[in-house]
Amino acid sequence: MSSLVRHTTVDCSDAYALARFWAEALDGTLADDDHPGDPEVTVTSAGANLLFIRVPEGKSVKNRVHFDLQPQDRGRDEEVERLLALGAKTVGDFRRPDGTGWVTMTDPEGNEFCVERSAAERAATE
Repeated sequence: MSSLVRHTTVDCSDAYALARFWAEALDGTLADDDHPGDPEVTVTSAGANLLFIRVPEGKSVKNRVHFDLQPQDRGRDEEVERLLALGAKTVGDFRRPDGTGWVTMTDPEGNEFCVERSAAERAATE
Protein backbone atom coordinates (compact mmCIF):
# COMPACT_ATOMS: atom_id res chain seq x y z
CA MET A 1 0.00 0.00 0.00
CA SER A 2 1.24 3.49 -0.79
CA SER A 3 1.48 6.40 1.61
CA LEU A 4 -1.25 8.98 2.17
CA VAL A 5 -0.83 12.68 2.87
CA ARG A 6 -1.96 12.94 6.50
CA HIS A 7 -1.93 16.74 6.50
CA THR A 8 -0.19 19.68 4.92
CA THR A 9 2.10 21.49 7.35
CA VAL A 10 2.46 25.28 7.41
CA ASP A 11 5.27 27.04 9.28
CA CYS A 12 4.11 30.23 10.97
CA SER A 13 4.73 32.63 13.85
CA ASP A 14 1.35 32.16 15.59
CA ALA A 15 0.01 28.66 15.01
CA TYR A 16 -3.30 29.20 16.81
CA ALA A 17 -4.18 32.50 15.10
CA LEU A 18 -3.32 31.25 11.63
CA ALA A 19 -5.15 27.96 12.22
CA ARG A 20 -8.26 29.91 13.26
CA PHE A 21 -8.11 31.89 9.99
CA TRP A 22 -7.86 28.68 7.92
CA ALA A 23 -10.55 26.90 9.98
CA GLU A 24 -12.92 29.77 9.13
CA ALA A 25 -11.81 29.85 5.48
CA LEU A 26 -12.32 26.10 5.03
CA ASP A 27 -15.32 25.68 7.35
CA GLY A 28 -13.09 23.44 9.43
CA THR A 29 -12.46 22.84 13.10
CA LEU A 30 -9.53 23.01 15.46
CA ALA A 31 -8.67 20.01 17.62
CA ASP A 32 -10.27 20.11 21.07
CA ASP A 33 -6.86 20.32 22.76
CA ASP A 34 -5.59 23.28 20.67
CA HIS A 35 -5.32 26.63 22.49
CA PRO A 36 -3.73 30.08 22.03
CA GLY A 37 0.03 29.85 22.43
CA ASP A 38 0.27 26.20 21.39
CA PRO A 39 3.28 25.47 19.16
CA GLU A 40 1.24 23.11 16.93
CA VAL A 41 -2.43 23.44 15.95
CA THR A 42 -4.44 21.17 13.67
CA VAL A 43 -7.32 22.13 11.35
CA THR A 44 -9.61 19.41 10.05
CA SER A 45 -11.95 20.17 7.15
CA ALA A 46 -13.77 18.28 4.41
CA GLY A 47 -11.11 19.16 1.84
CA ALA A 48 -7.86 19.15 3.80
CA ASN A 49 -6.16 18.49 7.11
CA LEU A 50 -3.67 21.22 7.99
CA LEU A 51 -1.02 21.37 10.70
CA PHE A 52 0.32 24.79 11.73
CA ILE A 53 3.70 24.81 13.48
CA ARG A 54 5.27 27.81 15.18
CA VAL A 55 8.79 28.50 13.92
CA PRO A 56 11.17 31.33 14.91
CA GLU A 57 11.95 32.57 11.40
CA GLY A 58 9.47 34.57 9.34
CA LYS A 59 8.39 33.97 5.76
CA SER A 60 11.04 35.33 3.42
CA VAL A 61 10.23 34.12 -0.12
CA LYS A 62 7.29 33.15 -2.31
CA ASN A 63 5.63 29.84 -1.40
CA ARG A 64 6.71 26.90 -3.53
CA VAL A 65 3.41 25.16 -2.77
CA HIS A 66 0.07 26.91 -2.30
CA PHE A 67 -3.61 26.12 -1.90
CA ASP A 68 -6.10 26.62 -4.73
CA LEU A 69 -9.51 27.12 -3.13
CA GLN A 70 -12.73 26.32 -4.99
CA PRO A 71 -15.83 27.76 -3.30
CA GLN A 72 -18.52 25.16 -2.67
CA ASP A 73 -21.62 27.19 -1.83
CA ARG A 74 -20.91 30.61 -3.35
CA GLY A 75 -19.16 32.15 -6.32
CA ARG A 76 -15.50 33.10 -6.58
CA ASP A 77 -16.10 36.82 -6.10
CA GLU A 78 -18.26 36.27 -3.02
CA GLU A 79 -15.59 33.99 -1.58
CA VAL A 80 -12.90 36.61 -2.17
CA GLU A 81 -14.98 39.16 -0.23
CA ARG A 82 -15.55 36.67 2.61
CA LEU A 83 -11.83 35.90 2.87
CA LEU A 84 -10.96 39.61 2.85
CA ALA A 85 -13.31 40.06 5.81
CA LEU A 86 -11.47 37.24 7.63
CA GLY A 87 -8.14 39.05 7.21
CA ALA A 88 -6.77 37.89 3.84
CA LYS A 89 -5.29 40.36 1.36
CA THR A 90 -5.48 40.41 -2.44
CA VAL A 91 -2.05 40.38 -4.11
CA GLY A 92 -3.02 39.55 -7.69
CA ASP A 93 -6.27 39.73 -9.60
CA PHE A 94 -6.37 37.50 -12.68
CA ARG A 95 -10.13 37.62 -13.31
CA ARG A 96 -11.04 38.12 -16.96
CA PRO A 97 -14.02 39.95 -18.48
CA ASP A 98 -15.51 36.60 -19.58
CA GLY A 99 -15.70 35.45 -15.93
CA THR A 100 -12.75 33.07 -16.01
CA GLY A 101 -9.58 33.51 -13.98
CA TRP A 102 -8.65 33.56 -10.31
CA VAL A 103 -7.55 35.83 -7.47
CA THR A 104 -4.25 35.40 -5.64
CA MET A 105 -4.46 36.27 -1.96
CA THR A 106 -2.36 35.99 1.18
CA ASP A 107 -3.40 34.77 4.62
CA PRO A 108 -2.66 36.92 7.70
CA GLU A 109 0.98 35.72 7.74
CA GLY A 110 1.59 36.35 4.03
CA ASN A 111 1.23 32.80 2.67
CA GLU A 112 -0.12 32.89 -0.88
CA PHE A 113 -3.22 31.02 -2.03
CA CYS A 114 -5.61 31.32 -4.96
CA VAL A 115 -9.39 31.46 -5.19
CA GLU A 116 -10.76 29.82 -8.33
CA ARG A 117 -14.25 29.72 -9.77
CA SER A 118 -16.82 27.42 -8.19
CA ALA A 119 -17.86 24.24 -10.00
CA ALA A 120 -21.15 25.93 -10.96
CA GLU A 121 -19.29 28.90 -12.44
CA ARG A 122 -17.01 26.56 -14.40
CA ALA A 123 -19.98 24.60 -15.75
CA ALA A 124 -21.71 27.80 -16.86
CA THR A 125 -18.80 28.79 -19.16
CA GLU A 126 -18.19 25.37 -20.72
